[in-house]
Amino acid sequence: MNTLGRIFKISIFGESHGPAVAVLIDGCPAGIDINEDDFTADLERRKPGASGTTPRKEEDEPKIISGVFNGKTTGAPIAILFENKNVRSADYDAIKNTPRPGHADFVLNKKFNGYNDHRGGGHSSGRLTVAIVAAGVVAKKILQNIQIHAKLIEAGGNTNIETAIQKAVEQQDSIGGLVECRVQNLPVGLGEPFFDSVESVISHAIFSIPAIKGIEFGSGFSATKMKGSEHNDAIIDAAGNTKTNHAGGINGGITNGNELYFRIAVKPASSTPQEQQTWNNATQAVESFTVKGRHDLCIALRVPVVAEAAAAIALADLLLVNKLL
Repeated sequence: MNTLGRIFKISIFGESHGPAVAVLIDGCPAGIDINEDDFTADLERRKPGASGTTPRKEEDEPKIISGVFNGKTTGAPIAILFENKNVRSADYDAIKNTPRPGHADFVLNKKFNGYNDHRGGGHSSGRLTVAIVAAGVVAKKILQNIQIHAKLIEAGGNTNIETAIQKAVEQQDSIGGLVECRVQNLPVGLGEPFFDSVESVISHAIFSIPAIKGIEFGSGFSATKMKGSEHNDAIIDAAGNTKTNHAGGINGGITNGNELYFRIAVKPASSTPQEQQTWNNATQAVESFTVKGRHDLCIALRVPVVAEAAAAIALADLLLVNKLL
């Protein structure tokens, strides 16, 4: 439900317009250096501010309220809380009767019999990715010399990100994007052949990020256009290094020691300034509808650091499961 992982476990809670959002991390080894300044760089990368992002700005100051003592993890659960201070809940009054197209408003209302917090998407809001990023900072500490880096490589079908954003702003419509994530220095042997393959564990974490609609590892879908002799990665030494890396660092669900890489598809933000049509529960009719509130025209701009965090969380858990930490 709201918990991910087997040994390195994270639980997230809170709502977009509630008092706070937070993450509880269990299974983190004791003795790891952690202080609130460690979170600054990644939290800043997630914040809006660039053209095409939401004008809603939160301080996102992490409050570590358990699990850290004298700058070291204690082995007890780590709780990190972020207060919500910049909310405008009145913008969402219309959602009570007119669920936003593309959002989870309709299904959440049905699933929870109308008791869900509808403001800003409530518990399903992208606001909660701040908690995932915080957990990712802790996970990266565990990974030590394993390096993870993600970047936006395409927006709105254009590899020129700046041009794509400018066009979205001019047209006042949201666009999606393609994010690539690469991981170096992974050991050989993480993962299992079937249900706990590295791909499935990472994908589980990645799809916890709102707006993600697809993932591919290595050559991904382009492999369907290749022959086996083209796609196979020739092993060139006893360490398992390969001449090419179409497999993306994974064979049979298990890391092979080469660079692990994947790409994720981020859909256009559903909250577009464009007028749309939706069902009105009060009038029992389809009506014109314009989304209120503050939203991103290109949410993909803020996804790379969240993707890194999700990958770090998954890999930290795999390393602990395999007793490599």
